[in-house]
Amino acid sequence: MKKILLLLIILLSLPFSTVSAQTQIEVNGVTVPRKIEFQGKSLQLNGAGGRSKMWLEVYVQALYLSQLAQDPQFIIDSDTEMAVRIEITSSMVSSNKLTKAMNTGFEKSAGANLEQLRPRIEQLKSFLSDVITEKDVFVLAYNPFDQNVYVSKNEVLKGKIPGFDFKKALFGIWLSDKPVDETLKKHLLGQ
Repeated sequence: MKKILLLLIILLSLPFSTVSAQTQIEVNGVTVPRKIEFQGKSLQLNGAGGRSKMWLEVYVQALYLSQLAQDPQFIIDSDTEMAVRIEITSSMVSSNKLTKAMNTGFEKSAGANLEQLRPRIEQLKSFLSDVITEKDVFVLAYNPFDQNVYVSKNEVLKGKIPGFDFKKALFGIWLSDKPVDETLKKHLLGQ
């Protein structure tokens, strides 16, 4: 009887050890890596979720941090490496729609700093102005050493935008008290 119980325990624990060893997860049909590399530093997946607009899944977003956290204000205020990865899941997404949504997000997130950030918001919009197709992947990564947000599309650097204040407003789009999507915010926080 003891041998059967031991065998049952071993068999039941196998699926759990396999899951924890996976290097990626699937979110709404999108493969999301558990870690990404940014300028020689490994960032861990904090959480991931889908963004829907009018019942249509438009992108899957993941938040990567150097140290996992569930406090959104701590993440926004943290002057450490972090990144968001956005994979487009709908052909309905255009650069115009994406930049419009970013604008709305910045208006909610930046508050009184909006006008001061406006030139850098326009710079970000110019980096997102190329034609966008389904499966395009954007990474917006913050480097605390030079206080720049690096913008990449499909692993090609589009440019960088200076300022810790810009980083705070950018991550605030998804994590502030007025996020663009409350459910996505919870998923990014791993809740």
